[in-house]
Amino acid sequence: MKVLLIINDAPYGSEKAYNALRLAMALQAEQSDVEVRIFLMADAVTCALRNQSTPQGYYNIERMLKAIINKGGQVKACGTCSEARGIEGLTLIDGVEISTMNQLKDWVVDSDKVLTF
Repeated sequence: MKVLLIINDAPYGSEKAYNALRLAMALQAEQSDVEVRIFLMADAVTCALRNQSTPQGYYNIERMLKAIINKGGQVKACGTCSEARGIEGLTLIDGVEISTMNQLKDWVVDSDKVLTF
């Protein structure tokens, strides 16, 4: 089964990105037959930035994305959204790719389940 998670909110401020990534990690841990795909849009593209520093005991989106990627998850960030926020030229987390609306369209059509956060 292929599951696509589309995240729209910034990494911190609301818990939408956090909850989406928690779900992705749970799917990878408990459902070996699930392929996890994550598409970052709007302010969520900032989830892909490197060197995030959070207080002790607080969740860290960068660490969560790395864990998902290390278990075979795919993560793409909207190129238009990245450009609009000035992060297109910044260094992203290893394994995160700048992508397009066409890629998102293909993933939506090819996925068994699509969830938005």
